[in-house]
Amino acid sequence: MPVIDVWMQHPTPRFLRDSMFASILRWTGDRLPESIPIGATVAAMDEAGVDIGLISAWHGPQGALISNDEVAGFVAEAPGRLRGLATVDLMRPQHAVRELRRAVHELGFVGLRIVPWLWGLPPNDRRYYPLYAECVELGVPFCTQVGHTGPLRTSETGRPIPYLDDVALDFPGLTIVAGHIGYPWTEEMISVARKHVGVHIDTSAYTVKRYPPELVRYLRGDGREKVLFGTNYPMLTASRALRDLAALGLDQQSLDQFLEGNARRVFGLSTT
Repeated sequence: MPVIDVWMQHPTPRFLRDSMFASILRWTGDRLPESIPIGATVAAMDEAGVDIGLISAWHGPQGALISNDEVAGFVAEAPGRLRGLATVDLMRPQHAVRELRRAVHELGFVGLRIVPWLWGLPPNDRRYYPLYAECVELGVPFCTQVGHTGPLRTSETGRPIPYLDDVALDFPGLTIVAGHIGYPWTEEMISVARKHVGVHIDTSAYTVKRYPPELVRYLRGDGREKVLFGTNYPMLTASRALRDLAALGLDQQSLDQFLEGNARRVFGLSTT
């Protein structure tokens, strides 16, 4: 069945070598290579039947780990298989808005992703707000991380309440995709998704076997149109993430929505 992975990175060597990811690799016992060719990323997608992967740029206070233009280059190397998610420099608000506009209009990107722990700033900080307004104008989602952090940075910025709840209240027209499930605040995350029409959850950084029971119940019930599949590649491949998929006990409609349909709708991805 078709699959769309909404949280991937095709990493640059700068990204792979950054010491902040060492704690994640200690958990997984994996080693990342010095570089990953675009063919390896596409092959990892093919292994699990992933049709489209959304790959994101990364920018933090230290600068760009994966730039928007590098992401655009990766997308061009794998036409039809990859789509771009922009990121920006939160410390330069006017430039950030212009860069988001450029990424959508000129590079063809389908959303904005900012990882709050990189900046030490929760999503309701004033520096995000011009970007939320621009996302609404452009008609693209804002993607972010919720829950604890794997890197040794504060987890506080990943709390759904009050931070994402505040944003959704201030921008009711904004589509939000909250990645990494929100554990250990999964119930908070689900409550925010239930409360706000535009708030969604993606399952990146978790294998099916590790989905919290409350998320599985939500997927089987009223959350069937609110949860999207993601991996956090290259830290986690789709084949590994989707192992034990049948254990979720989803009916075919819910499974289709989770793996593909919700992503197509939220990110405006055509079926052709």
